[in-house]
Amino acid sequence: QFLYFIVLALFNFIMPGDIVKGEKLFKGRAAQCHSAQKDGPNGVGPNLYGIVGRKSGTVPGFSYSKANLESGVTWTEEVLSVYLENPKKFMPGTKMSFAGLKKPAERDDLIAYLASLK
Repeated sequence: QFLYFIVLALFNFIMPGDIVKGEKLFKGRAAQCHSAQKDGPNGVGPNLYGIVGRKSGTVPGFSYSKANLESGVTWTEEVLSVYLENPKKFMPGTKMSFAGLKKPAERDDLIAYLASLK
């Protein structure tokens, strides 16, 4: 357990966001549509486990929009930040009906949490 806290502290040093705050944001704003467990089910949206570094439109069994499938996007922390600010502006035609996270700190926290899902 001590090692877990060391790794978490180092991860928080490298990432600008707060993983714990990000997990709370995920549960409050995203878990209604997305799961975040390894091999978890798709919901209204795709499973987000391992999203950081993944190519858009590649979760097996999820029916993506044409816009998402053809975007060529790789979900880096930077790309996720722009996307999460305003998904429909970033990717016109996306099926995601989320209005976005306008506060940069909230995006950083959520992305830190998503990046920890490996």
